[in-house]
Amino acid sequence: MEKRNIILSELMQFNGTENYYKHELFNIKYTDGIKYLAEVADCYWLIDLVASYQYEPKFKDERFMVYHLKVNKDLSATVKISDGDENILGMQDIEYTDFPLSEIKLWFVDGILILPSEY
Repeated sequence: MEKRNIILSELMQFNGTENYYKHELFNIKYTDGIKYLAEVADCYWLIDLVASYQYEPKFKDERFMVYHLKVNKDLSATVKISDGDENILGMQDIEYTDFPLSEIKLWFVDGILILPSEY
């Protein structure tokens, strides 16, 4: 089974969380599922990306946001940030990524970054 399929299979196992992890530099927390993703996909940078947006005035008062990372065939990527109702709040292009999945959606709810299945 290739890495992508293993990660997808494992991510489906996360329902709720037992632990919350505090970001070292930013005032956000994240769950067991996010920690697992960051470790196996080597993407702590994605947590940093989400955390960095929380200090922009436009995002500061949003209680719910969806961060949708989509990797292109040329290994560039785009992160779209929405309010959950498809209203785009922001977007960031990434020149290169070795993120192993073609896409993923993460939710940022009341200061905590979670997998949708952990809600």
